[in-house]
Amino acid sequence: MSRSDRLFRLLDTLRRLPPPVTAARLAGETGVSERTIYRDIESLRAAGAIIDGEAGFGYTLTEDNAVPPQMFDRLELEAVMLGLGWLEWQGDPALAEAAKRAIAKVTASLPARKADEARHVALLAYVFDKKPEVPEFMPTLREAAWEERAVDITYTDREGSFTERRIWPLSVVYTDYEPWILAWCCLRRGFRRFLISRVASVSETRESFRPRRVPLLREMMSETYSG
Repeated sequence: MSRSDRLFRLLDTLRRLPPPVTAARLAGETGVSERTIYRDIESLRAAGAIIDGEAGFGYTLTEDNAVPPQMFDRLELEAVMLGLGWLEWQGDPALAEAAKRAIAKVTASLPARKADEARHVALLAYVFDKKPEVPEFMPTLREAAWEERAVDITYTDREGSFTERRIWPLSVVYTDYEPWILAWCCLRRGFRRFLISRVASVSETRESFRPRRVPLLREMMSETYSG
C-alpha cells in the first residue's frame, strides 16, 4: 500500500469510528503497526488535519477541511453528484443554490482527472414531473430546527380544518414527491409528521427546546421503525 493510500485510509477510519480512537484500534482497522499510526497521525497534522489526542488516550478528528477531497473514488463522486443534483428539483431556492455552489467547490478542488469524472458522472438526477412549489417558509423551518426554537404553524388536517399548533421542529424529511416535518407537537404532546403542502404558515417564536432535538429525533425514529 502506498503512503498516500495509507493516509487516506487512516483519515477515513478516523471519520467512521466513534472518538476517541486508540492507536491499537486504528492499527487493527488499517492493517499497520501502532508505530506507523503515530507517524501517520503526525503526517496528517502537518498536512492540515486537526487531530486531538495522543498515544494512550486515543485520537479524535476535529477538522480535516485543509485536506482536499481528492480521496473520493469514482463511486463516492457519483454519490455526491447524484445527491446534490437531486436537490435542484426537490430543494427550495436557497438549498438548490447551495447545492450548485457545493458542486462547484468540490469540482474545483479536485485534480484534473477526478474533476473530469465529477463533470461526466454516469448517474444523474432527473425528474419528469413538474417541480413542486416550495413554500417560502422552508428556510425558517430549517433554521428553527438547527437553533432548536419552537415555531407556530397553521395546519390543514385530513378533514380540511385549520388548526393552530406550536411545534418543536426536529427534521425536514424529503420523500419521493414532497417533504414532511418531523416534530414534537406541543398541542398533542407527542410526535407528529406534518405534510409541508398542508402547512399554511410558519411563525418564529422565542421558545427554545435546546438541547432536546437530537434525543427527541432519535426517539421518534426509533418508534417509527420499531414496529
